[in-house]
Amino acid sequence: MLLLAFLGCFAVVTVVVVVYQRTEIPSPQSAALKQVTVITDRNGAVLGRLGDTNRTLVPLSKMPLDLQHAVIAAEDRSFYANRGISPRGIARALVNDVRGGSTQGASTITQQYIKNFYLTQDRTWRRKTTEIVLALKIDQKLSKEQILENYLNTIYFGRGAYGVQAASAAYFAKDVSALDTAQSAMLAAVIQAPSLFDPAVDPANKARLESRFDYVLGGMQSLGWLAPSVRAQTTLPPVVKRATSNRLAGPRGYLIDTVRRELRTKGFSDAEIDGGGLRVRSTFDGPTQQAAISAIAAAGPKTGTKGLHIGLAAIDPATGAVVAMYGGPDYVTRPGLNDATQSIAQAGSTFKPFALAAGLEQGIGLRTRFDGSSPRRFPGFRKPVTNDDFTSYGRIDLVKATASSVNTVYVDLALQVGPERVVDSLVRAGIPEGTAGLQANGTTVLGTASPHVIDVASAYATFAAGGQAARPFTVLEVRTATGALRYKADVQRSRAFPSDVVADVDHALENVVTRGTGRAARAVGRPVAGKTGTTDENKSAWFAGYAPQLATAVALFKQDADGNPITLSGTGGLDKVHGADFPTAIWTAFMTKAVAAMPVQQFPPAAWIGGSLPPSASAAPSASSTPTPSSAPSASGGPGAPSQQPPPGGPAPSTPSSGGGAGGGSGGGASTPTATATSSPKAPAAAGAAPSAGSGP
Repeated sequence: MLLLAFLGCFAVVTVVVVVYQRTEIPSPQSAALKQVTVITDRNGAVLGRLGDTNRTLVPLSKMPLDLQHAVIAAEDRSFYANRGISPRGIARALVNDVRGGSTQGASTITQQYIKNFYLTQDRTWRRKTTEIVLALKIDQKLSKEQILENYLNTIYFGRGAYGVQAASAAYFAKDVSALDTAQSAMLAAVIQAPSLFDPAVDPANKARLESRFDYVLGGMQSLGWLAPSVRAQTTLPPVVKRATSNRLAGPRGYLIDTVRRELRTKGFSDAEIDGGGLRVRSTFDGPTQQAAISAIAAAGPKTGTKGLHIGLAAIDPATGAVVAMYGGPDYVTRPGLNDATQSIAQAGSTFKPFALAAGLEQGIGLRTRFDGSSPRRFPGFRKPVTNDDFTSYGRIDLVKATASSVNTVYVDLALQVGPERVVDSLVRAGIPEGTAGLQANGTTVLGTASPHVIDVASAYATFAAGGQAARPFTVLEVRTATGALRYKADVQRSRAFPSDVVADVDHALENVVTRGTGRAARAVGRPVAGKTGTTDENKSAWFAGYAPQLATAVALFKQDADGNPITLSGTGGLDKVHGADFPTAIWTAFMTKAVAAMPVQQFPPAAWIGGSLPPSASAAPSASSTPTPSSAPSASGGPGAPSQQPPPGGPAPSTPSSGGGAGGGSGGGASTPTATATSSPKAPAAAGAAPSAGSGP
């Protein structure tokens, strides 16, 4: 045993000695030879490149002393005392790796310099050993001043800037020698994670930057480099507008930015993304992406477009892969505001199918009839609920109510099902719980909440996939410049709805296209299902739908110069823009091209949950009866449950009329919600207000 231990120690020492002798110290000049990251579509066509070399080497003597002190205070307060490595940091990283935790960053400035040089970032012990040995070697061969100078000339500051000279120009439009104390501290603050601290990347970054900025100043003070009185007067300095590369011009820039953001969530650093020579294959399909751009150009409004935003997202239901996205006309002129993934707009009636799914899960079938008259009063609402243009439909079933987007029926259904179950249905499908305005009340079904376009596309993709939900993603795989695989997408799906529930939702949404508000979508020329979305205050208009192989959502909305939502009135010369107008036209033009090469697939036949009622059942109580407290309706016929029985003599018909059939529905159910309508995508209005979304087609 002793012999084996001795041989093991000898082998380790030998490896360290060999690595030490063979490893050369990198120079700032060689470290400057970064490799650009290439992003391609799923077929290998280049979408864009990241990592313009933006670096100017400057001597330490040109760097203000406050800048040097700020960086040491931020990144390595023991810099002048340590030997290039941090044994405690190495031990912490080792324990974390053994436990399977996230990758730990290098803890000393010397190690960071080495890690920045070896941008392959391989998670191997060989690379880590080389990093440690090289850090020790550098600390012995170079002075602390030389190490700090090299580090400050190579470290990444975000905005494509490597080194303090480029960073000074990128953030403050000045030479590094002219930086003051506050600017020096701010640059030091962003080193840790530029994408999390640069306020130009995300408005939420400002709070994080302020905290990190204060941490840097505190370190400078504790090390004796900043007087308390000076610290008290030092505030976060303003930065210049971030320059955007022309390589990101047009709609393509939003795709590249989305991929960049996803890479960060997968553990890739900004330095790797911009200079690590990565080869990133995205989920976007070139021809499908072009179809999205062409559809908006051809079918979108031509007049009244000031302040207009159009978002489109198309998702492969089988995996969650985003195959096309339209975030805006030009990323260069409006960076950081993707209308498919970042902007929000009231969902309108695109939320109704999720109340339908929740009702079907409780046995409330498509043939259940409700009172579609307008206006109607409901408990908890100060004002009556109305249908679009105040149209009254009489007693109709849920197929007809979905096809014609009847608000009064769907509020009734939501109250019977329970608003909490409606929200649960939305979240299971793919609408995030934190969506602006998403609350469990009677108006949720009318789309008073304000989701992202990609979230609505993802939720409808769950229907297209037969009830299987998959999180949307845009990165298929990442390889190094040498071809080594660094990351591969792990598609995970979960059962959100039973297949029979989705089959009935499909049938109802097919009727929206074949005989309802989305009739224009019949031009796709194959089975498709979808739902229009319109808001009372004309703040947004939607169409969301799917073929079995592709789900797409389109939204139109307007904002003023300050980003506040304003009416769509006047867009394309229309007094009011409905979901059946431009959104359906854009969706239809896009889907016609996007699915053209795909085989025609049929939706599964309706399951007819709860059966179908014979005409003689038309005398059953109407859903317009005065609501009484009761439990949620169920197929077993508890208090307040719709009375549904299969027709005598055979199964439910496979192709019923959208307005046909007869049946009974009880009163409004147990829930007495406080109606909370959202008057704009920014904040909900006062409780009890009249519904402000989901007004009609």
